[in-house]
Amino acid sequence: MKIKRGEGLNIVPFIDIMLVLLAIVLSISTFIAQGHIPIQVPSSSHTQTPKDQKKLTISVDHANQLYLDNLPITLSNLKASIEQTSPQTLIELKSDKESKFETFVQILNLLKEKNHENFVITAQKN
Repeated sequence: MKIKRGEGLNIVPFIDIMLVLLAIVLSISTFIAQGHIPIQVPSSSHTQTPKDQKKLTISVDHANQLYLDNLPITLSNLKASIEQTSPQTLIELKSDKESKFETFVQILNLLKEKNHENFVITAQKN
């Protein structure tokens, strides 16, 4: 195909594609900015929602990565954070149903070592 002199390129399809790509980038960046960790907690028929009080959230995702208030953390750093936490502070435990039970038990051991017994285990209501 030969473009004749005086004819320009039709850039309307290019603009359409760029607008679609812009919309995709903006929607993905909004999701990333929220910083939510996708965790599928197990179901239970006897769940209670914790009261509104100061709480610390420990999460374990499906790849056994630990998070403290949605920030990645190692087990040793988690231990140091629990040591600095007041025994009255509620600790919410969220563990993905695909994660290893061993990781969950390690967290419970840390809490027991520090005599921190004010915690709840989050589950999804049936």
